[in-house]
Amino acid sequence: MKKVGVIMGGVSSEYEVSLNTGREMLKHLDRSKYEGVPVVIHSREELVDAVKGLDFALLALHGAYGEDGTVQGTLETLGIPYSGSGVLASSLCMDKHLSKTIIRSKGVHTPDWLCLGRMEDLSPEAVEALGYPVMVKPNSGGSSIGMTKVDSSAELRSAVEKAFAADRSVLIEEYTEGQEITCPILGGTLLPIIGIRSLGADWFDYSAKYELGGAEERVIQLSAELEEQVHAAALACYQALKCTVYARVDMLVKDGIPYVLEVNTLPGMTETSLLPRSALAAGYTFSGLLDEIISGSLAERRGMEAAVEKQGLIGTRSIQGENGNQEVQSGQGLGETMQGALTTKQGVVNYV
Repeated sequence: MKKVGVIMGGVSSEYEVSLNTGREMLKHLDRSKYEGVPVVIHSREELVDAVKGLDFALLALHGAYGEDGTVQGTLETLGIPYSGSGVLASSLCMDKHLSKTIIRSKGVHTPDWLCLGRMEDLSPEAVEALGYPVMVKPNSGGSSIGMTKVDSSAELRSAVEKAFAADRSVLIEEYTEGQEITCPILGGTLLPIIGIRSLGADWFDYSAKYELGGAEERVIQLSAELEEQVHAAALACYQALKCTVYARVDMLVKDGIPYVLEVNTLPGMTETSLLPRSALAAGYTFSGLLDEIISGSLAERRGMEAAVEKQGLIGTRSIQGENGNQEVQSGQGLGETMQGALTTKQGVVNYV
């Protein structure tokens, strides 16, 4: 029986949301397959000791030090398999400015935006050019915490200050009025699309997301043409941002065009959350959904380990040349070896 630690809590503003997700996961873990262990962390330093002895880390964290790739990197270093996307995808999706830049480069529609690194960068003229209303939000936040709909320039500065209180950078995004939808993806396959309508506010704020009765959320059927566009946009984001195992792509549909707002690599798993609701419509119980996430994550981590091991088999060997000992790949021929030994090149990593 695998010892599965449900990692929850964390250091972000989404601490309480994370606890709710963790409790729900623990409640629905199949006890015939897994020994569920609650692992509540309150600081970054606690993680290393807290995960000792685990066979698998089921991540219920949200926000910074949870969805941003840092926990994933720590767990990889410790050799503990974990749920969801890897380090790169997690860090890309956590940064709204960066992820929007990448998906737009792939031809995916996303609302226009500005990104501020400090309060002094705020330009009322640039925001006027976007056109009011705008949405002001922490660039790396979630759960609508620190987020404000701004209808005029008189409200702008206080909204930006509020967002900066929650994050080091702030996104000011064109407000898009339309049908809000969410597209959960499991194992590279799109699950049923859910339509969202806030019942108490004119946008999907924190209370609408997490309070019972805060929003109407139901599986919807789109026209064949629109559904094809939505599927294409969701999967293009999933692939461009290097997501694996599962994710949730949030969109707004305006004038028959889907606009992607963001991609969540660790979507909420509370009793009111959208992913379990969509999975249920696809025939998964909550326990079955967790099984899929765990098995898919283990397969993904094994694949990563196999790739690393394959690279390791190539290995290096030392040869004696005019310039002394040189390390080269063992698979090179003599001519390639000598050329490689005499040439040094600077590598470039391109993440886009």
